[in-house]
Amino acid sequence: MADQLTIKRNITVRAVVTPRWKEEAERELSQAISTTDQQLAQLEQEGQEVVAEIRRQSANPLDPRIQEQVAGVQQQVAAKRAELEEQKRNLLDQQATVQGLEFEQIVDQGQLESTVAIQVGDNIVEKLQAAIVVRDGVVQAISEGA
Repeated sequence: MADQLTIKRNITVRAVVTPRWKEEAERELSQAISTTDQQLAQLEQEGQEVVAEIRRQSANPLDPRIQEQVAGVQQQVAAKRAELEEQKRNLLDQQATVQGLEFEQIVDQGQLESTVAIQVGDNIVEKLQAAIVVRDGVVQAISEGA
């Protein structure tokens, strides 16, 4: 029987909101929104090209099978468009949230994974809880068991 075991745990990374952090977060979100807009435009263009190609290759564009193919492509484009529009809405919401943050506020920024040794008698809940606070990429605090 082992006395000690090493297990994986998630560590919450929290950031202190600074002018630099806020500027970087807004820039990243703006870039992601721009990329999503480009993907939407490309999707629309490619969808139109595929539909045009289907119709061009058909002897009779009004043939029900051709209409069915076109409708299928249009449904795929609409589904992908809805997905990208939802992604953009989420990014815009995040952008509004970042803009509303106060300097010196602490916000969750992500997760890291690490290992921790546990042994008989340890409180596993405390061992699994860990967080790091960073200010402009520099670790300010490490907490465990809280």
